Amino acid sequence: MRRRSRASGKLANARSRKAKTPRRRTTLTVRHSSSSASGQETEVARLTRELNEAHEQQAATSEVLEIIGHSTFDLQRVLESLLEKAVRLCGADRGFIFTQDGDGYRLAANYGHSAEFVEKIAKRYPITPDRESASGRAILERRSVHIPDILADPEYRWAKEHHGEEEMHRTILVVPMLREDKIVGLIIIRRTRVEPFTEKQIALVSSFATQAVIAVENARLLNELRQSLEQQTATADVLRVISSSPGELKPVFNAMLENAVRLCEAEAGNLYLYDGEAFHAAALHSASQAYTEVRRRRPVVLRELHPDTPLGRMARTRAVIHTADVRIAKSYIERDPRFSEFVDLSGARTHLAVPMLKENELIGAIDTYRLEVRPFTDKQIELLQNFAAQAVIAIENARLLSELRQSLEQQTGTAEVLRVISSSPGELEPVFQSMLENATRICEAKFGVLLRFDGEAFSLAAEIGKPELGEFHRQRGRFQPFPGSHLERLLHTKQVSHTADYAAEVPDSPPVRIGGARSTVDVPMLKDGVLIGAISIYRQEVRPFTDKQIELVKNFAAQAVIAIENTRLLNELRESLRRQTAQAMSAFGTKRTFRD
Repeated sequence: MRRRSRASGKLANARSRKAKTPRRRTTLTVRHSSSSASGQETEVARLTRELNEAHEQQAATSEVLEIIGHSTFDLQRVLESLLEKAVRLCGADRGFIFTQDGDGYRLAANYGHSAEFVEKIAKRYPITPDRESASGRAILERRSVHIPDILADPEYRWAKEHHGEEEMHRTILVVPMLREDKIVGLIIIRRTRVEPFTEKQIALVSSFATQAVIAVENARLLNELRQSLEQQTATADVLRVISSSPGELKPVFNAMLENAVRLCEAEAGNLYLYDGEAFHAAALHSASQAYTEVRRRRPVVLRELHPDTPLGRMARTRAVIHTADVRIAKSYIERDPRFSEFVDLSGARTHLAVPMLKENELIGAIDTYRLEVRPFTDKQIELLQNFAAQAVIAIENARLLSELRQSLEQQTGTAEVLRVISSSPGELEPVFQSMLENATRICEAKFGVLLRFDGEAFSLAAEIGKPELGEFHRQRGRFQPFPGSHLERLLHTKQVSHTADYAAEVPDSPPVRIGGARSTVDVPMLKDGVLIGAISIYRQEVRPFTDKQIELVKNFAAQAVIAIENTRLLNELRESLRRQTAQAMSAFGTKRTFRD
């Protein structure tokens, strides 16, 4: 029994030992599970952090894309929002975005910099393809440039020379904005401490650069669309003015110049007409009062200009002349009087002159200028050329319309004279009066006279517009031409006498002294080469008559000769009939007496 008990005790002890072993394994298992749980918690935290970062990046991207897709798209707002998110999400301190502007780059967005530093950068930032700056390397290599510590980079010099202590950075990342292998801008983010950007952060800024390219391209396309619509609207506006003011060039030129200055983003402009010797201001827009007064009073005489002036070069070459800064032009430095006056009175800096050409003949010019050094774009130059072409068309249309009107007026005037002739057979006074009235009106003269010549002296037959001159001629009766006068020349040559400024040639002649005549034209009335009279018409300003106007007066002179001859023949016929009637009556009376 005891043996069994001892055996039972051994078994019990064995069972007891077996029971204790699993408890030790259980304790080990619990410790291992605790360590695993801690690792899992760390991994969960990491994944949660990355997920939050991904959500934040997606939210930022969505926000930027929403701004890009907004109907009132604003590139400035897009770039500022994009830069702010790039700096914040990458743990940077400051940032810039530069966009391409012509051959260089201009500051488009800033984050975290002082206003003074931004102004300094905007004016002086020399982004050139070199290795002395991160942006220069990005342009040179067409890839992202990351410098963990600029002080440890022996090639990096720019920030050390241009930044103050308060704006100094240590770590910099520059990501180019590439469109079809062309750099259209740069995103620059910086840290004031030495802390390299991670690959994920660099990838994030690269994605923002892609979005910025989309925004810049959208802005470019939208800007081109707006410019196209503005140009079409401006063209329609000019065409509306042309159609509402047929033949009137002043309102057309004013509308044209106003639109050209506005669309070219200039401050002021001029539209000139060229007469072969000088440029005359036909329209001025937004110029200073002092400059406007001088330009309206005095034309720009080509021979007086320095050969290096924009208008002088344009007239010589018949080409567009674009001057980035007129104050460094040779003609200004050498103080050419006319050009210096223009620059000083107008305040012009960047200047653009476009010729108005008709079959390569210079007939005028449009010039516009800015009060700052900011060259015009190719599109703006092309726009001004289009306006110059429209001006030429408007001038040609006005010429054709004027010729048509003159032709109609001439036909109407001729018809009126013929009506007077037919309604007053044998009466020359109403015929001459009608002729003279139509000649002065159609030729835009102020007054005129029609004189008869009897082989020895002149006498007044009709007068229009200046009763004092008519009374003078009536009182003097038959008269000889004033010495050196146009009538004396006409008497000797039997040719048309056309004088640009009669007052300068014969200041004491009656038309000048009594009527204030300046430009004059005198046309002989000839019958079989014999002088029988003259038509003289006068302007009170120096404005020579055109060939067509002189031709019109010659036609009226020919009609006057025909009217005189018809009246002579009619009077002879009447006299012949009177004599025949008298003779018949006399014969009839004799026969009746004989029968009686």
